[in-house]
Amino acid sequence: MIYGLTDLKEKEVINIENGEKLGFIDDIEFESETGIVAALVIFGRSHFWGLFGRESDIILSCNDIELIGKDTVLVRYKETGSGKTSARKKFFVENLFEKNKKNT
Repeated sequence: MIYGLTDLKEKEVINIENGEKLGFIDDIEFESETGIVAALVIFGRSHFWGLFGRESDIILSCNDIELIGKDTVLVRYKETGSGKTSARKKFFVENLFEKNKKNT
């Protein structure tokens, strides 16, 4: 079945490793060259309406997904030692310009 981001954003994500509710899907990451979805992103929970920052984002690779159901997404997710953020390459718009300068 094919889901859009709007459909996925309405589903709650639950970690089957410990039964924890991780939140709702906020964004996706995809490979720009192939268009394949690489990961789902759950933004970190805010502290005191965002005034005191927020937790780290949770990055779920597609391999972490066990089942996409009617109301929930079940994932097998293990926290990294430094919190819930998986290692991922940061994307900055400036990098696009640097890449284009090298190609010209």
